[in-house]
Amino acid sequence: MLKKYDIIVVGAGPAGTTTARKASEEGASVLILEKKRDIGIPVRCAEGVSEQSLRDLIDIEDSWIAQVITKSKFISPDGTEIESFPGERGLILHRKIFDIALADKAVRAGSHIVTRAYVSGIVKDNDQVTGVRLEKMGKEEEIQACVVIGADGIESQIGRWGGVNIIKKKSYILPCFQMLLSNIDIDPECVEFYLGEQVAPGGYLWIFPKGDSIANVGLGIDSQRAKEQNPLNYLNTFIQRKFPHSVCLSMTAGGVTSGPSPSVIVGNGLMLVGDAAFQINPLTGGGIINSIIAGEIAGRVAAEAVKEGNVSAKRLAEYQKKWYKKEGKNNDRSYKIKKIVSQFSDADFNKIAKLLLPIPPDERNGYQIFKKVLFKYPQLMYDAAKVFGAK
Repeated sequence: MLKKYDIIVVGAGPAGTTTARKASEEGASVLILEKKRDIGIPVRCAEGVSEQSLRDLIDIEDSWIAQVITKSKFISPDGTEIESFPGERGLILHRKIFDIALADKAVRAGSHIVTRAYVSGIVKDNDQVTGVRLEKMGKEEEIQACVVIGADGIESQIGRWGGVNIIKKKSYILPCFQMLLSNIDIDPECVEFYLGEQVAPGGYLWIFPKGDSIANVGLGIDSQRAKEQNPLNYLNTFIQRKFPHSVCLSMTAGGVTSGPSPSVIVGNGLMLVGDAAFQINPLTGGGIINSIIAGEIAGRVAAEAVKEGNVSAKRLAEYQKKWYKKEGKNNDRSYKIKKIVSQFSDADFNKIAKLLLPIPPDERNGYQIFKKVLFKYPQLMYDAAKVFGAK
């Protein structure tokens, strides 16, 4: 490990390793620092992605895929089931294998990775970030860099230390719990989503199959409701009712960002990417695809800025502008829809489900569903059309 790099990336998730790989491909010297011992663990993710969206970004390897998804099912509070066949396949990933593969691509491009490396602070010269303070194996040291990139998740310390604090409201963070359950009776090609006050108030509960009798089962709920009752209680209640003979193989807890795009995600010598930059779809909670897209943009812009000798916030803002044009504006449209949907009562969801039943399952695409969801708010139809790709 050197004492100085062009770019230091803090965090080795998909956002961090993609950023590092792209910057390395552009000729920058890059160091990735990961505080955990193992990349890809723990899995704080439902692991689902659109196959086509991922294929548009990267060559997919069979070893990454736990399960192919061909249909989805929404279950309203009164038990009405709305099955749909979107015509587009989904994938449930093996996130550990996937994350390691992305890290390997970064290394092959020239990046250097150090695990069990705890970043305890950043180094600044006046208002310019110039490196990080690192604790490794009981030793402390400083490593210099032209640009420090925070890919350290929603709890990002890099942003706060660098003066870019993007969490404006605690309500923008949805607390989540997930269990990997085995010995359960499921359709392995169907993801399921449950709605309602008794299941996941202000959010939803998901079942993402990883095989014939194994699945990620989790939920995210409104942060205010989480103060009234532990989200884990909702999850346990559902599992006891739905899968009384299941066995829990692992459990994780975390949070998902569910707010609008931050106004600033860069500083002088500083950038944020992935969950640290709120680059998660507020409606679905999906962040893997967004992280890879953002990483590609951030890595290239950072490397170019280093070459030019100008890593000011103004120069690095090119990344923020390009990200917003590519995906950020779509996230903001999803946030508008999410705000409305989170206000729906159980009676609203039940009514919507009944309205959807006459539509043939193979025509129940995302747009058709949300056209019914937004029947009370026609002014948001434009945003829904943009989000779900209606013609």
